[in-house]
Formats: sequence, C-alpha cells, structure tokens
Amino acid sequence: MSSTTQQLMKKNLLPGIPPFLSDAVHYEVIMGSMAYGVSNDSSDMDVYGFAIPPKSDIFPHLRGEIPGFDLAQPKFQQYQQHHIYDSSALGGRGREYDLTIYSIAKYFRLLMDNNPNIVDSLYVPRNCILHSTAVGERVREQRKLFLHKGCWAKFKGYAYAQMHKMKTKQPEGKRAKMVEQYGYDVKFAYHVVRLLLEVEQLLIEQDMDLTLHKEQLKAIRRGEWDIQQVEEFFIKKEQHLEQCYEQSKLPFKADQSAIRQLLLECLEMHYGSLSECIRQPGLAEATLDQIQLLINQYQQRIK
Repeated sequence: MSSTTQQLMKKNLLPGIPPFLSDAVHYEVIMGSMAYGVSNDSSDMDVYGFAIPPKSDIFPHLRGEIPGFDLAQPKFQQYQQHHIYDSSALGGRGREYDLTIYSIAKYFRLLMDNNPNIVDSLYVPRNCILHSTAVGERVREQRKLFLHKGCWAKFKGYAYAQMHKMKTKQPEGKRAKMVEQYGYDVKFAYHVVRLLLEVEQLLIEQDMDLTLHKEQLKAIRRGEWDIQQVEEFFIKKEQHLEQCYEQSKLPFKADQSAIRQLLLECLEMHYGSLSECIRQPGLAEATLDQIQLLINQYQQRIK
C-alpha cells in the first residue's frame, strides 16, 4: 500500500519534495480534529509522519565528511507543505491536505522531548493510520519508551500558548465568524482543554486515548462553554496536574540508551546491516572498556 506522500507526489502536488520520500515513508497518520474525534465534514486532512532518509544523511561520515573541517552538507530534517489541494480526492469532490514528514532522527528527538503533536501521532486511533510499515509498527509498539515526567511541562506550555491565542489573537476568515458567533475562539479553547486532559492521562495511566473526552471537546466547539468556564477549567486542572506530576510513576527523563537502540533497530530494518556505519563493540571489547572504566574510577579515588 502506497503512502499518501507517494500518492500526492505522483500527482505532482508536492513542490520541492525530495525524490527519495516516494518510497522512504514508514509512518503516516491523520492528526488534528479527526484524530481527536471532533471533526466534521469540512475538516481538512492534517497528515504527520516520518521517513528514513538516505544512509549518508544519518551517517555523514559515509560520504567522507569530516566534522569541524568540511562544510556540513544539508541533511533532510522534514518536509512540510500546507494547503495541498487534490481535486481528484473523494470521488472528485476534492480535499485539502497539510503534510509534515520528519526524518526519523528528528522524529525520535521530538518524541524524547515529549512534543505534544508528535506524541499524539503515536497514539492516534488505528483508523487514523494512513500508512505504516514494519518500522512504523515497531515504533508505535514502543511508544511508551519515550514518555517521561517532562510531558507535564511540555503539554502545559502548549496549553498556555493556546490560551494566550484565545485571548489575544486577532481572528481572520472562518475564525472571525466563529468569534462573532460564540464570543471567543472555541477552537483555541478546545485545544487548551484537550492538552490538559491528554497529559492527565499520561501522568496517571502512562497511556493515552485521544478520543476519550471527545464529547466534552465537541461541546466546547459547539459553543456550549463560555470563555470563563475555559479559564476556570484551566486553573483548577493545572493545580490538580501539579499533584499528578508529583505522584506519577513516569520516569523523570527518557531512557536515551534504549531509544537509541530502537532507532538503530529501525535503521537496520530499512537499510540492512549497519556494520559499515557504526562500530558495535564485541563482548571482549565491551568487557575491556568496563575494566578500564573501573580502573579509572579507582585511580580517581586514591588520588
């Protein structure tokens, strides 16, 4: 099954996209209102995913690059394109896409940082997965590996940003009509509530169902909450989540060594053997390194 990226490339709808992405995308999901269970017929298609770029992008030394001496060659980090209109989609009715495809290395880094959008992309309902290879499934299976207590600060920061926009951003287009109808921007409001409810699940359950509170979020989008209710919800929930943070069983930080091993596993699934790319010490070498470390520690103590 081809990826959405590949399908759009064949229709020449993605200007400036690197050609390798045609067969390098391993995971694509629908994000936004569809993933949260609050979409309607007019909702756009927000697509997020990750790809594995050419081997020399991940391992620059393979092209003879000397860090600190040679000028670093540009490496693929992400491809992003908004307002992609496919007139042939939906039986000729047309559909608009927003597409963001990350390099797997950047995707893993954002996951380690507990970036809300990227964490959400691994927790979308199964019906929101557009394309997933064995690599994509492996990462999704290991999604809890990336979670840590830092999620509270990240999700709270994003919620603060949405709250600020709700209060200060000058609405345009559809958003202006929304503000005129409801008295404030209910789309920003529902994101405030969504983010706090999501991180509550992560802190308490170490897991997440993006559609768990969809009826509550739909009610906000229908204007059934006023802005004061949103602000009061934020204040009370923030206090509660501070307690959840203290009691959470999540680790304080991500296990970078285990995540690195997962990344290497994914790269090997895509490229084949990585023997030419990295040095994997054998058992004897690893033992000698450990002995040398103990000797160094002992010498430090007796000085």
